[in-house]
Amino acid sequence: MSGPATDALPATFDLETDVICVGAGAGGMSAALTASIEGLAAIIVEKTDKVGGSTAISGGAVWIPNTDRGTAAGHPDTLERAKLYLDRIVGNWSSDAMKLAYLEAGPKMLDYLERHTALRLAARAYSPDYYPDTEGASLGGRSMDPLAFDGRQLGAHFATLRDPLPEFTVLGGMMVTMTDVYHLLGVTRSLASWKHGMRLVARYAADRLRHHRGTRLVLGNALAARLYKSVLDRGIPVWLDSPAQRLLVEGGRVVGLVVAREGREVAIRARRGVVLATGGFPHDPERRAALLPHPAGPWSMAPAGNTGDGLRLGEAAGAVVRGANAANVFHAPISILTKPDGTVVRYPHLVWERAKPGLIAVNGAGRRFVNESTSYHEFGLAMHESHRSVPSIPVFLICDAVFLRRWGLGLVLPGGRPFRKLVKAGYLVEGRTLDDLARQLGLDGAALAETVASFNRSAREGRDAAFGKGGDAYNRYLGDPTIKDGNPCLGTVETAPFYAVRVYPGDIGTAGGVVTDENARVLDRDGGPIPGLYAVGNDMNSVMGGTYPGPGITLGPALTFGWLAGLHLARSP
Repeated sequence: MSGPATDALPATFDLETDVICVGAGAGGMSAALTASIEGLAAIIVEKTDKVGGSTAISGGAVWIPNTDRGTAAGHPDTLERAKLYLDRIVGNWSSDAMKLAYLEAGPKMLDYLERHTALRLAARAYSPDYYPDTEGASLGGRSMDPLAFDGRQLGAHFATLRDPLPEFTVLGGMMVTMTDVYHLLGVTRSLASWKHGMRLVARYAADRLRHHRGTRLVLGNALAARLYKSVLDRGIPVWLDSPAQRLLVEGGRVVGLVVAREGREVAIRARRGVVLATGGFPHDPERRAALLPHPAGPWSMAPAGNTGDGLRLGEAAGAVVRGANAANVFHAPISILTKPDGTVVRYPHLVWERAKPGLIAVNGAGRRFVNESTSYHEFGLAMHESHRSVPSIPVFLICDAVFLRRWGLGLVLPGGRPFRKLVKAGYLVEGRTLDDLARQLGLDGAALAETVASFNRSAREGRDAAFGKGGDAYNRYLGDPTIKDGNPCLGTVETAPFYAVRVYPGDIGTAGGVVTDENARVLDRDGGPIPGLYAVGNDMNSVMGGTYPGPGITLGPALTFGWLAGLHLARSP
């Protein structure tokens, strides 16, 4: 991999500070906030013109076991149980030292940041780990969500917070959670839902008189906003449009950074150190080709500015980028719409429709290949595994007219919203019959008919013997919440017309990254720390080793190791 080299020290520095954080996502802001709280001067330099990175466009879940919040939510936990679960899922893809550092520090980080900043998280009363039948798994309490945040508290800085994915909004800019969506779909059937929906819409209408989108922030946008508000409150400078160019090294120690700012290079001395938090390499074609299953494709939901800058900076200073993980990205199935102007819209099929009753996924042979309600990471892995023997890039999510009207499909919104434009654009494929649909998708009609018939028999029996859809607590958690008895993930595909979207093996970020120790210090090729250099977030090789134990296992470590980095910087000479 080519990249920027370290540079000779300039005759004079343009600025001196204690800590430079490269990247304004959860990891970078956590490190900067902690350093500032501990009495250090910190600065955040951000390549793009927005704050929040991939955090701001994420679902916002934060996975931290063994907290008092989890206990209050009805799920008392222990470090030993959480460690057992990680040992079973992560195994040797990550060291005991890294796993224990995360599990021990996570609850402390949460207490610390909630005490000193605007960070506020609420534990989910019910949210199973992704492998709920595994020893040590929990049915709730470990995954937490940021409390909703009023974007108006950011004042003029609201304009510099990265917008959420349009797919996480309705009405052109109103953010919604899954609970909000259920209420909006039920406004004509429930007084409580009507009141909830009307409050949302009224607030949004008022917001649009003054702002380009709604100011009721939820999900990852709320998390990014809460951290950003804390950064602003502490007076930590945030330089936007200021990409990092080179690390400055003296005697083997990282002592500063050169950034491009306002048309010139600016040299900043870091008395304590530099924290790499640039979001990994999801948009670095060279590294994707080297570290991802083929074909890698440009199928990532991460911000386009996440091009591996932190990894290249680290390598130039002697760091090692690890590619020997269970996976080097966090997989997710993604459908793609190309607009007439050439703009590409990517939709992540994460937790909404795949587990609902009446949807199947088939490969290029017209056969099912996966439990459709499994986690998005497992779904992506299954696509690549299927592709080894059968064309499975893309695969097809298929449903009938009843399903589409109720649940939607990808960019087709639920509740019977208009969708003809998506059919015309080729995103949504409509068939008068299953055979017609198969013909348009290039599938064998007889094979697809047989697959659907077999699935329908399983749906009527309430048990998917082939792939186990709806077979565990995590599956059922995402199924139809109105089905209390029976399998909430199984339903027939039988009412014409039939619909499909093409789905590709995308990702929501990278797992392979710079190797660090338990204090987020970057390690060199001999396994020793590079003085003055740290890596957090997706620049740091995942503590999960490329596995995906539960919702929030990227943001939990980003916040935690950012906190550990900030503390270590404060205690370093």
